Amino acid sequence: MIDQWGRKVNYMRISVTDRCNLRCVYCMPLTGVKLGPHDEYLRYEEILRVVKAAVGLGIDRIRVTGGEPLVRQGIVEFLAQLKPLGVTDLSLSTNGLLFAPMAKDLKAAGVDRVNISLDTLRPDRFTKIARLSGSPAQVLEAAEAALELGMEPVKLNMVVIRGWNDDEIGDMARLTLDRPIHVRYIEVMPFSEGYQFTWENLVPAAEMRERLLDEFGDLEPVRGGVRGNGPAKYWRLPGAKGTVGFISAVTECFCAECNRIRLSADGKVNPCLGHVHEVDLKPVIRDPEKTDDDLRNALADAILRKPREHNFDDAESDYVLRVMHGIGG
Repeated sequence: MIDQWGRKVNYMRISVTDRCNLRCVYCMPLTGVKLGPHDEYLRYEEILRVVKAAVGLGIDRIRVTGGEPLVRQGIVEFLAQLKPLGVTDLSLSTNGLLFAPMAKDLKAAGVDRVNISLDTLRPDRFTKIARLSGSPAQVLEAAEAALELGMEPVKLNMVVIRGWNDDEIGDMARLTLDRPIHVRYIEVMPFSEGYQFTWENLVPAAEMRERLLDEFGDLEPVRGGVRGNGPAKYWRLPGAKGTVGFISAVTECFCAECNRIRLSADGKVNPCLGHVHEVDLKPVIRDPEKTDDDLRNALADAILRKPREHNFDDAESDYVLRVMHGIGG
């Protein structure tokens, strides 16, 4: 489907749960999230109806997120029902802690590739950032399991926060030297319910690139990019098997090429990460008099509300009201 600004929207991120087995400082409060009544959240069969409507509008690329999607019971069976609906590209975002034991089942369910969060290689710092038990070793084990099953490209996402982990930019890049791993550096966004970050915590992507140039001497642009639906721009260290990528949502706006919408676990479509304007699909989904055509029209209306660009640089804007755990990144 083409939105009002002429962008082809063919990608939807679906949050299947607000729950997570970590409490990362840029994402979630230490106490977790206040969950509403069970019926506020979409059942799997309701999400499948939305996917069917989305496919009817030309959206055939799906990424399943959370919270942590692997904590939701029945997730493998749900994933197995997506490609038969017409989904051609199915990916998963995870923190990796539960992934390795489930990897073969996830692959069999149709998951093509995986993005795994890894913000640090230091066990003590992992605990400081994630604030619950886990370790970098577990996350790297998940990456190896995905590689062994051919769920490529395997991407490791590092949210870079000045004063927290920005001294590990080079260490993370070294993971790409001997393995076909794609490390993506993500600018920390100026909103969080977990920890109050300021603009001083932001490390611009341009600065990250300069640090890598200083340390490794050269970066080769990857002209064709790396398979996926996201906005990262990729480079390769000399002789590396993998790549490094930069997602610069704050300092280098890529809104003109944005092709995505997001579906929250409670049934709201968010057309832009930088705005809180949402469309609640539950009244349509749960009204017995509404048809699949009505649902498709409601989804199309949400896409047409997609703004031209985000408003991260507006300190008075309303984006601070929406937090990461509720929209799946």
